[in-house]
Amino acid sequence: MSFEIPDDRRYLESHEWALEDDGTVRVGISDFAQDELGDVVFVELPDEGDALNQEEEFGVVESIKAVSDLYAPVSGEVTAVNADLFDAPELVNDDPFGDGWMLEIDADDASELEALLTAAEYEEQIA
Repeated sequence: MSFEIPDDRRYLESHEWALEDDGTVRVGISDFAQDELGDVVFVELPDEGDALNQEEEFGVVESIKAVSDLYAPVSGEVTAVNADLFDAPELVNDDPFGDGWMLEIDADDASELEALLTAAEYEEQIA
């Protein structure tokens, strides 16, 4: 099976993606991750204003099959959370790289993204 892996973002080995735009990093989980989880039924996210450290757990995604921790791709302050997910967690399954995004972080140091996997490296990891 082939999964969508946009090459405009970086990936964690734990299957989160990070898309940087002018210092703001939008975060979600990959197409592979949502497929492995199955139907997402609940998402727990931090509050706006929370400070996160790179690779620190920031929340949980729960499906009918499993509960998975979520990890921050960069350090910084949470500036937005996708409140739509609280009422419609299935957006994570339907559109993991679009409407199913989880949070935005004002990155302390956007160069932290360089340590993450490229799309090609992530594709190798899940192959």
